[in-house]
Amino acid sequence: MPHTPNPDEDDLDTVPPPQPVFHAEQALLGALLLDPHRLDDVSGITAASFSTAAHAALYGAITTLPRPDPAEHAQNTQWLDRVLTAGRAQARGLTATYLHTLVQVCHWPRHAPAYARMVEAEHARRRLLTAAERLIHTVHDASLPHPVQTVLAEADALAAVVDDIANRFPPRSGVLPRTPAPPHALAPDHTEAVEEEQLLLATATARPDDIDAVRWLVPDDLTLPLHAGLWQCLTTLARRGEPVDPVTVLWEAQQRGLLDDDSEPGEILRMLAEPAGSVGHWGERALQRSLLATSEHTGRRIEAYAGDPANTPFQLVVGARRALADITAVRTRWQHATGGTPPQQRRPAPAIRAGPPTTTAAHAARSTRATR
Repeated sequence: MPHTPNPDEDDLDTVPPPQPVFHAEQALLGALLLDPHRLDDVSGITAASFSTAAHAALYGAITTLPRPDPAEHAQNTQWLDRVLTAGRAQARGLTATYLHTLVQVCHWPRHAPAYARMVEAEHARRRLLTAAERLIHTVHDASLPHPVQTVLAEADALAAVVDDIANRFPPRSGVLPRTPAPPHALAPDHTEAVEEEQLLLATATARPDDIDAVRWLVPDDLTLPLHAGLWQCLTTLARRGEPVDPVTVLWEAQQRGLLDDDSEPGEILRMLAEPAGSVGHWGERALQRSLLATSEHTGRRIEAYAGDPANTPFQLVVGARRALADITAVRTRWQHATGGTPPQQRRPAPAIRAGPPTTTAAHAARSTRATR
């Protein structure tokens, strides 16, 4: 018979379950209240594995209190009373009525290991979701003094969660999440990114000999398709040893089909003729943005996977590891850019007509152009 709650009591058993695992938690707790010895068959979970404070408090009480004698437990409720008292210390809303409900809804106590596995799987999904959300939040934290290092630390923490889930639920090969990945989002400083990429392209056009020193930068690191294409033109011309100037780059862009209705040749020539700063500085700025953008997209992919309860832990592990591989790839290039090449092996940067290769000069050039 369904329980009709008293208006004056805490009707935990009437709260609509937020997700199916709520029923699994109730069944597991009911099985353990009926047959405490079945706790020997349960593994892989702790009180933190449960989705509600009340269930967590009950499981904590069940696992810490001495188990009753089976014969005595079948005759009286003394052990249940002790469980309720201990549980109330953590969740005041617990009532004897709710414990009675848990016992009533569990018809198969021998299935306790299966219920525990369900609870463990759902907890794994929540852990992964929390770690992905933390990575996304860190990417957008403008107060960080060292954003790259902090973001990579959060990526490592996320990877550790994935590894732990994989140890508990070894992935099956080829089982990918069915959830579609979210689209790439524009960086909040999109205007600044565009301006700095223009400076990168112009400075590389003026100093083609410096392009070889930033081989860690790839076209996909740039935010606009036109900029990515122009960078590919520059690297191709430099690799061939052909003349590099705004006109030759424009011609190479035409040969590659980069010029469309929105790409005016005259505007591209003007952009490529305004260098400032150094290729290495702007390249590193672009790569940092790429690393942060990749980290955010990876976090959103894993967030989408973990937010879909239809995905199994096996699918979550496979999907998360594939997403994290994108961070690993750009992270390796970041390490090459910031410390992979000893300073003495870098080519000396020749002077260019826009002034000394300093960050101050570059920002001044950008500010001047922005006020025109």
